[in-house]
Amino acid sequence: MTNEQKITQLFNKALRDYRLIEDGDRILVGLSGGKDSLALLQLLAKRSRIFFPKFQVEAAFIRMKNIPYQNDEAYLHAFAKELNVSLHIVETSFDESTDKRHTHCFLCSWNRRKQLFELAKQLNCNKIALGHNKDDIMQTALMNLTFQGNFDSMPPKLRMDKFPMTIIRPLCLIREHLLQQHAKQQGFRKQVKNCPFEDASHRFDMKNIIAQLEQMNPEFEFSFFRAVMSAHQPLGDKG
Repeated sequence: MTNEQKITQLFNKALRDYRLIEDGDRILVGLSGGKDSLALLQLLAKRSRIFFPKFQVEAAFIRMKNIPYQNDEAYLHAFAKELNVSLHIVETSFDESTDKRHTHCFLCSWNRRKQLFELAKQLNCNKIALGHNKDDIMQTALMNLTFQGNFDSMPPKLRMDKFPMTIIRPLCLIREHLLQQHAKQQGFRKQVKNCPFEDASHRFDMKNIIAQLEQMNPEFEFSFFRAVMSAHQPLGDKG
């Protein structure tokens, strides 16, 4: 089985196992310009051409004015156009001095999510698709266990209570190394300048810890992910 076939198989398994897509859905994909979100948009756009379930895909890039990273927005437009998907660009920012309790990473993520929700409502989308992969989910669970004292993570499907919106994560069964290989094979263009804070985050530390745990136990991925998913039964009904 090729890498592309394996990714497609895991993507379709996630859609099926967690009932992520239904007939008539309008899905807004959060496009960051990284390998995961590019793969997500590509997979969803191709899947939308299949007769059933029938759903529509839109894409959004949130430009954060006060974080010094850069994306080739012309490339993102061309990428979306080739997939016959409309790309919407929204510009926003945040003031870190207004909330000393949270890091810039939290505030940046929170503001991006807020803009995605607002745009999804404007476009009459009922679902937002995010490009979190299996490694992201495991890292989040380990961070929450270490710093928050709970075993919560990012569920594949999260129905919001306060909004008529559902967050889905169709890459939830795909490991990062598979997506890295896919990006190379597909010739995805890298961001012009990465976020300067990404290697200083706890997530980067957890990535290294998980790699060490997998050296200790080659089955760690399966046992740990199974434990994380069992903590989300029934899946994702909170907001």
